[in-house]
Amino acid sequence: MLKGIPPIISPELMKVLMEMGHGDEIVLADGNFPAASHAQHLVRCDGHGIPELLSAILKFFPIDTYVEHPIGVMAVVPGDPVQPTIWEEYEAIIQNNGETAPIEYIERFEFYERAKKAYAVVATSEKALYANIILKKGVI
Repeated sequence: MLKGIPPIISPELMKVLMEMGHGDEIVLADGNFPAASHAQHLVRCDGHGIPELLSAILKFFPIDTYVEHPIGVMAVVPGDPVQPTIWEEYEAIIQNNGETAPIEYIERFEFYERAKKAYAVVATSEKALYANIILKKGVI
């Protein structure tokens, strides 16, 4: 064990975060997301939800300040009555970590294509619908 690293961040996840470079993206995927079929690197975080994982990751992960939207979520499919409340949690976590980037709402199939190009996809057990989020790594 190391000091100061939350136990929710596995050695595999820490390795992936460290390997990523400026502009690389990571997807935190909810339990419904087709993570295995869309990942270049798949990291399993079964049993964990995205908010606590996002909070832990943002302590180490610099968000890209050179792009307009370094954070994106999967937009609600037109006609779907779901109103995701988890996005408000994300905004609070992002602000609590000193980030000010606005969240981009990405159409479902465009989100899937971005996920396929992402450096890694983190599969979680998050139950909230439309909880998928993409983070673009910045510089320190």
